Amino acid sequence: MTAYEQHAIHELRNWQHEMRGRPSLVNKLAKRMQDKINSYIPEKVHQAITATIKQMVRAVLFGSELTTRKPYPFSSLQLTESIVLERINFYRKAAAAEGGITGAGGFLLGIADFPLLLSLKLKMLFEIAALYGYSADDYRERVYLLHIFQLAFSSQERRREVYLQIEHWQQQAHHLPEDIHQFDWRTFQQEYRDHIDLAKMAQLIPIVGAPIGAVVNYRLINKLGTTAMNAYRMRWLEEKKQLHR
Repeated sequence: MTAYEQHAIHELRNWQHEMRGRPSLVNKLAKRMQDKINSYIPEKVHQAITATIKQMVRAVLFGSELTTRKPYPFSSLQLTESIVLERINFYRKAAAAEGGITGAGGFLLGIADFPLLLSLKLKMLFEIAALYGYSADDYRERVYLLHIFQLAFSSQERRREVYLQIEHWQQQAHHLPEDIHQFDWRTFQQEYRDHIDLAKMAQLIPIVGAPIGAVVNYRLINKLGTTAMNAYRMRWLEEKKQLHR
């Protein structure tokens, strides 16, 4: 095992420990407060938001431009991740620029930032998957991307649940529903919305919206990229162990 692989595994172990962690008291209180707020929102509004996010995500997930992206030949973890880091940096800068522009444009452009940023996030995940050698033509790989998304943008309680679902993905993938409609879209959208609400609302404030939008988008993309790297490291390590059995 190379020095780089040892370093990557060390980072992976720290990340896994964080994912497995149970919610702290602060996490529980924040989640309880958000649930309370959600209880005041009419059911029709929840349904409308769920349907909107579902359609937005599905449009990107099943877009021909992305699902036909061919996986790269995997040669070494170090080479793969050097390219992955370059692409994450590209998407960080693109998201920051987009957030700055929409943040400076007032309320309407601020609202437009939501689907634009969501699209950037999912496109980055498709590219990272391909760089690690996985084809998004496989429906199960697209579901894996949704799990990564949830790991990055969910409460600690939900994050732990999702992590346990993908910890041994090769076995878990065989039990997936064949229909994407059976995915839990309601929880997906609510966790995502709750996670970024406060940060994104600040982007709508006049004058300060532009710098806030740039910084928030940069950090959200960075968090998703780091989560994706560790999620694929976990699969790389599991497959490596199986080869040596």
